[in-house]
Amino acid sequence: MTEKEKCAAGMLYDANYDEELLKARDLCKDVCFEYNNTKPSQLHTKKELLKKLFGKTNGDFTIQAPFWCDYGYNIELGQNFYANHNLMILDGAKVTFGDNVFIAPDCGFHTAGHPIDAPRRNQGLEYAYPITVGDNVWIGAGVQVLPGVTIGSNVVIGAGSVVTKDIPDNVVAVGNPCRVLREITP
Repeated sequence: MTEKEKCAAGMLYDANYDEELLKARDLCKDVCFEYNNTKPSQLHTKKELLKKLFGKTNGDFTIQAPFWCDYGYNIELGQNFYANHNLMILDGAKVTFGDNVFIAPDCGFHTAGHPIDAPRRNQGLEYAYPITVGDNVWIGAGVQVLPGVTIGSNVVIGAGSVVTKDIPDNVVAVGNPCRVLREITP
């Protein structure tokens, strides 16, 4: 089983020394660099770079530079996606965004984690668990979403939150760790 296959299966895998994964990350970082250094007015060029990089795009989307990701091919965008400056997606596993997702500046989606025991961590081993964001979600500034989290539909995540566990549909959630504050009602 390759390291990429182990990663896709949610197993510990060698992210630091595996040639296939290193090459894929280098290619991705080159595309991100090109994207981040393309003039803001060159919207078509910027979109084409991301379409080439991402696993799936659906309809219109905007990501303000700078933007960084690890592989790109694990990122899937729904329709009407908007992300403000300084978005980081560490996409060792799938990161799926539904329709009408709006992300404020300085947010991160991190599928990767490391063993807590130093010997395995020092070998360069890590795991990656998918992140899913539903439809009609607004994520406030500085939010960090950790491995394996699902954020439901019709959700607002308050600025500065660290999302460590699943968030259900139709709620406002805030804090570190992020917790449901209240349901969204008319």
